[in-house]
Amino acid sequence: MDFLTSCTLCPVKCQTDRTARKGPCGANDKLLVAKAFLHQWEEPCISGSTGSGTIFFSGCNLHCIFCQNYGISQEGIGKEITIERLSEIMLELQEHGAANINLVTPTPYTLHIIEAVTMARKKGLTLPIVYNTNGYETLETIHMLKGTIDIYLPDIKYFHDRYALKYSKAKDYFKHAASAIKAMLEQVGQPVFDEKGLMKKGVLLRHLIMPELLEDSKYILRWIKDELGEQTYVSLMCQYTPMYQAAEYEELN
Repeated sequence: MDFLTSCTLCPVKCQTDRTARKGPCGANDKLLVAKAFLHQWEEPCISGSTGSGTIFFSGCNLHCIFCQNYGISQEGIGKEITIERLSEIMLELQEHGAANINLVTPTPYTLHIIEAVTMARKKGLTLPIVYNTNGYETLETIHMLKGTIDIYLPDIKYFHDRYALKYSKAKDYFKHAASAIKAMLEQVGQPVFDEKGLMKKGVLLRHLIMPELLEDSKYILRWIKDELGEQTYVSLMCQYTPMYQAAEYEELN
């Protein structure tokens, strides 16, 4: 875990010594997990009929003012656990019939996750591993995950930087997300499904439709078509709700 003494896991590249204090994402060098359960409300090819074995990590390298999970992402709700315990949770979710292991907001804990997955696989974990990310990733971190992740489930939130800065405090969001998504596709390829329609491998892009940002959404979809191809799988999400600090922005309220 020496890497965490000057953290550059995400595009913020804060270089925080996480062994001494928390970074801007709210994470130190310990694992902080808020929830672990069978999630029935992901995309059908992720949840299936039994549910996705979802693990919510605390903290986030974005600061979205409309976050629906702000208690976890911004306020740090969670319980400190060991890497060994994380591997056990993965195996327990498998025993309960999970369709996969779904790691939500995993970026600050990339190193812990790689170790935990390796440990769990040695003990019998066979489920696909889903990396459920906000898309604000570095190429270095995606390359680090090769061999650990089977399915990438990234957001692609904004095309124009002015929105990313205003609503998520993220500099150069699209540049980093676009590069990371291309690296994900190169790493795991186009989606592969089993006979039940469950995704076993591949990339599924998510985009949340936001108030007043229809034109930005069109730019994103055009980029996907032109740069990634018409066969790319996209989930357009319509569940925007004015939560957390969204009421402070008239256009989002």
